[in-house]
Amino acid sequence: ATGADNDLYINQAVVFIEDAIQYRSINHRVDSKSLWLYRWYYSRICQWILSLTITVILALAFVETPSSLTVTSDVRYRHPPWEPPCGLTESIELLCFLVFVVDVSVKSYLIGWEEFCKTKWLMAYILTLIVSLADWVVSLSFFCTETVRIRRILRPFFLLQNSSMMKKTLKSINSTLPEMASVVLLLAVHLSLFTMFAMLLFARTKDGQQDKEWVGYFRNLPDSLTSLLVLLTTANNPDVMIPAYSKNRAYSIFFILFTVLGNLFLMNLLTAIIYNQFRGYLLKSVQSSLFRRRLGIRAAFEVLSSLEETPANAQELFVNVGDLFQVLQKVEMDSRCKQAIIRSLKISSCDRLSAAQFQKLFEELDKEAIKQHPHSPEYRSHFMQKLQFVFGHSYFGYLGNVVALANIISICVVLVMDADKQPSERDDFFLGAINCFFILYYLLEMLLKILAMGLKRYWSYPSNRFDGLLTGILLILEIATFAVYGFPHPGWRPEFMGLLSLWDMVRLVNMLIVFRFLRIIPNMKFMALVVTTLLDLVKNLRAFAGILLVVFYAFAITGIMLFKGAVVPMGNIRPSLQQVVLLTSKKKCDFLALLNHFQAIIIYHLCYLLSFNLICRWAKIYFIAWWLISSVIWVNLFVALLLENFIHKWDRHCHREPLSDIEYQRTVELMFRDVLEEPTEEELMERLHQHPHLHLCR
Repeated sequence: ATGADNDLYINQAVVFIEDAIQYRSINHRVDSKSLWLYRWYYSRICQWILSLTITVILALAFVETPSSLTVTSDVRYRHPPWEPPCGLTESIELLCFLVFVVDVSVKSYLIGWEEFCKTKWLMAYILTLIVSLADWVVSLSFFCTETVRIRRILRPFFLLQNSSMMKKTLKSINSTLPEMASVVLLLAVHLSLFTMFAMLLFARTKDGQQDKEWVGYFRNLPDSLTSLLVLLTTANNPDVMIPAYSKNRAYSIFFILFTVLGNLFLMNLLTAIIYNQFRGYLLKSVQSSLFRRRLGIRAAFEVLSSLEETPANAQELFVNVGDLFQVLQKVEMDSRCKQAIIRSLKISSCDRLSAAQFQKLFEELDKEAIKQHPHSPEYRSHFMQKLQFVFGHSYFGYLGNVVALANIISICVVLVMDADKQPSERDDFFLGAINCFFILYYLLEMLLKILAMGLKRYWSYPSNRFDGLLTGILLILEIATFAVYGFPHPGWRPEFMGLLSLWDMVRLVNMLIVFRFLRIIPNMKFMALVVTTLLDLVKNLRAFAGILLVVFYAFAITGIMLFKGAVVPMGNIRPSLQQVVLLTSKKKCDFLALLNHFQAIIIYHLCYLLSFNLICRWAKIYFIAWWLISSVIWVNLFVALLLENFIHKWDRHCHREPLSDIEYQRTVELMFRDVLEEPTEEELMERLHQHPHLHLCR
């Protein structure tokens, strides 16, 4: 092999290992120019620009007409929002589209035509861009006066296609839908049967005074179905049953049975089925991610083995350790993993690595991230050692928790005593003096802990960072209060000065003190376990949060287009029902105002008053679809993965020895690591031979 070939093999191995680290597909071009373009595309700056572009195009909805940039959402009291001139947001949107065009062009070139035809996401990406650009041209043609903008609904797609984990999650959700449909069908049967029972039970009678239940909720089939559907969401509970219950207490049995069967049994059964089915599909997705990682590592081994002179009849290939060192110097990976791999190579006495040894070396990527806290300083003075022992002991932390609890109790006592007093009668002396004393103690406690543990060790604990940061903010606020209003004294009620009044400053300090009380969590074993698990879930469930954002965004934009103009401000006078009905029958609306003024149940009642005109039918379909997707399906999916992650972490923590100086961090992929199957060598080699751009020698 020539020097140019050697450089190419080294660069190919670098890219394949980086693909393995990020769980990316290796089916892309592997020539020198394409590898440079590939690494540039996945560099931090390019990915940051792409993420910023997605954020900007999604945020345009807050500025575009109707603008949400107002202090209050109440249409009666808010000032007219700022409306951007025609062409301003469209120009920003065009720049975003240009970035997306570059993005899809680079992706399409790198994977080649053969892979492009297999990638549905890329084809959907191009189609979305074409439709968005066409809609953008139409918008400018009408001078930004058109009411329907299709491209706004399509914007969340740019967020979806940029996240591989979100695409896997969406694929898993799509595979779970048939199982969910059976339970949703059972829920529909339950709803239909009880609707029939309700229409028979609350039928119209001769006595009009006793027909309040029929008039209000069960006049006909659509009304009955709607009332029970809303009851299933508990939005009209107990209003829907009050007229019947007032007439006869026995009617409560009907509503109790409906609620118990629907909410307690069927809805929880849906959660159980989704948990069982979705876990299997997500496990398959994570299994494919593991296969991608192993395939990338094996591809790197195969190209590096080409640098070694191997006999034609050799049964096994080897990689030179020196070549691997060159690769590791170029690879962008976590410093912990890189150092661990280099350490293993230096400890090993062999100059060459087999395929099994090479693969085992990179299993460091699958291990948990372990963070070890720095050691405490070693003092020579016997007195300092005594101080270090006292203030570094856990009992000193318990004393701080007791003091924090006493601070909370004292604030509660003062607030209860001043609850009924007028602002002019309130004396801020007691709260000011109490806060001053406790803040000084918190400062002393922080300094003594730093003395005992050392600054690096103190700052390595998240609880200490939280405690120290709040103590610093409290100290600054207290100094600012004294500088502006002087020291506390009886009758301390100075006039308003500066940005905040004295009472505002005291309230802000007290809120931070209450928030600081959360410091007790690390000292309570099981509570700390729950909280740390939930924090890990927040970090590891970004894909689910992203899809949830997509759902909210799409429904919000759809609601703006459907209900634009349904509510018009009537000044500070509450409009009568007839006026509201009249206004709702119009085809324009501010969706945010609609949600602010009316809950779903009120919209259902308006639909009845309007004899189910077009906009009310849209309202019913819209809100039922929203409830099904967001509450019935999506929330249960989220709970399913939440339970799986939580149970797994709980079991691991319960069986792990308590090590105070070590913190473990796991990802979603590592959550299923114990049950994943390793791919065989035959499977890996078969997939490598199918690579459209890589041609192996064997």
